[in-house]
Amino acid sequence: MSHAIAPKPIPRAAPPRTAGPSPTPAAPPALPAPTGSAVVGTTALYLKDASRADPWVPESKARELMVTLWYPAKARTGTPAAYMSAKESELTLRGKKVTGAPYDMLSRTRTNSFTGAEPAGKTGGLPLVVLSPGFTQPRGTLVALAEDLAAHGYVVAGVGHAYETYATTFPGGRIAECVACDSDSDPGFGPRVTAVRAADVSFVLDRLTGPDAAWKGSSLIDRSRIAMAGQSIGGAAAVESMLKDSRIRAGLDMDGTTYARIPKGGLSRPFLFLGSAGHPPGGRDNSWDRDWRLLSGWKRWLLLPGADHQTFTDVPLLAGALGIPVPGSLSAARSTEVVRAYVRAFLDLHLRGRPQPLLDGPSPRYPEVRFCAPERKDCR
Repeated sequence: MSHAIAPKPIPRAAPPRTAGPSPTPAAPPALPAPTGSAVVGTTALYLKDASRADPWVPESKARELMVTLWYPAKARTGTPAAYMSAKESELTLRGKKVTGAPYDMLSRTRTNSFTGAEPAGKTGGLPLVVLSPGFTQPRGTLVALAEDLAAHGYVVAGVGHAYETYATTFPGGRIAECVACDSDSDPGFGPRVTAVRAADVSFVLDRLTGPDAAWKGSSLIDRSRIAMAGQSIGGAAAVESMLKDSRIRAGLDMDGTTYARIPKGGLSRPFLFLGSAGHPPGGRDNSWDRDWRLLSGWKRWLLLPGADHQTFTDVPLLAGALGIPVPGSLSAARSTEVVRAYVRAFLDLHLRGRPQPLLDGPSPRYPEVRFCAPERKDCR
């Protein structure tokens, strides 16, 4: 399913477990090194929007968010960053019904970033990219992409949309579980989620680029060069966010069914659809066809026929250690290389003004990628 509305989590009353039944635990996975030259720093921000109640837990009078930042750093200092906490790993794997690995496996996954490293760059010199994950997915689902972008000089903000994922840990160890999972079959659920996420993203931009900056490196961000990318419903939220917030200069949807209605006047800012075989022009999911006609600026529709819905996340890189099949027909290394290359090309073109022949047509370097022409209902 292109919107990745996952099965409901295991009831919270289930007895706790610290390990799955795998008799021979696999070695923890390691994310591939970024292709850029900068050292990658990371930090987590706790943000509280007192202007609105939480949409999933109305008794909470403020919307709370956790945001992970990845950024170019001055030196390899600080401590190696954890992929997620042991409890988050347990709840995520239980929620996904993964039983072929210890439940702390994701907390032992090795990253390439350093917590607390000093940010590098000149004032107003770094473009900002907001990343929004798929439904039930933690903000860490896109770490391999985020680290690569940071190593190429981007500030990347991965937004943890609380109560839409199996586990979000707030300061003090308080954990928000997936309350929204109880509503995922309700009519209008997709539009509701994307509207919530658009509000989340605008608030995050306020706190990263506004006068009340929540990050010590915020002065390094170029407020005129902001883009948003997401996978699954996070990609759908990129459309909604662009319609609601003019600060977002370019958007990218990785395999997500869209829900926002673009007005008849169109959306003139650059947009990229990057999808799996489930998103061909004229296919069963017609949301991209609908939106394509209303995208009046620079646009591309790229198809990766060998891809699965999770190809655009870290899941292929984690699959072996988790005892699950690698999604799609591409190897984990190749899918990561392709996704990194095309996402970075899009951002370099529209946030840095650097020509990108990779986006002009099919490339012999990446023959897996097809350029689609919806008016002809084909891809080449």
